[in-house]
Amino acid sequence: MYRRLPDVAAADVTITIDGAPIGARQGDTIAAAMLLAGHAVCGVTAVSGKKRAPYCAMGVCFECLVTVDGEGARQACLVPVRDGMRIETQGATDTITEPAP
Repeated sequence: MYRRLPDVAAADVTITIDGAPIGARQGDTIAAAMLLAGHAVCGVTAVSGKKRAPYCAMGVCFECLVTVDGEGARQACLVPVRDGMRIETQGATDTITEPAP
């Protein structure tokens, strides 16, 4: 389990993940706030539906994509939290369809 190092200078903020409010610290990334809250899954893969979670934590792998305030495909490991931010994990579509000819 992840836990925070003591940091008395950071301000507390509230964000929501899939509608559930969680506390975070200003300066945290979304991925850090999610992991600290015990919410590691950012979404699922489009083909197999396997769970995705932060992997590299530096913006290289794109495993931590989330929707932030209605804007999709944001890398949770690069976006700092701010008070009132709404984060939604990204699900895959139920079916894969062929493009129209």
